[in-house]
Amino acid sequence: MNREVERFITSLDTKKMSVLEISGSRFRDRWPFHSYTTVQYPDYDVCSGPLAVAEFDLVIAEQVFEHILHPDLGVRSVYQMLKPGGIFIIDTPFLLKFHPYPRDLYRWTEDGMRTLLEGAGFSAIETGSWGNRRCLIKDLTPGLGWTSYQPLLHSLKNEPQFPIVVWAFAHKE
Repeated sequence: MNREVERFITSLDTKKMSVLEISGSRFRDRWPFHSYTTVQYPDYDVCSGPLAVAEFDLVIAEQVFEHILHPDLGVRSVYQMLKPGGIFIIDTPFLLKFHPYPRDLYRWTEDGMRTLLEGAGFSAIETGSWGNRRCLIKDLTPGLGWTSYQPLLHSLKNEPQFPIVVWAFAHKE
């Protein structure tokens, strides 16, 4: 997932982009964005409506939408915040253990993610997923901690029947 998201962002003309990252700041210093804004829950709840209308070229929500109460409203808010031609990058877990920060509500397949995004008006949606049985089993340890990737022990081979994460790149026409 991280490789695909980074590949996609690298393909964009980031120097001209106004970016909003919802509940994160991982991308702030990685690319030379024209402008970068980050908002955090509970200061901003994407389900309550757009932060601004048609202001952003790119909105990123990494591992956020599984936690929000009304993802359909959240996706509509994102759509309204994007300029025409804007892009929404969203990724969420699928086969990942329960993690209530503050709550854990939803999981989407690639088809489910596409349906959610289409319902808000997005088009030209590219989805992807990644996972495998070994990583799934390794992460089934008790507690809220995550297993760290160790290249000598863990395989990044994708087994499509065991998606751990799902992502989408969606465009506003």
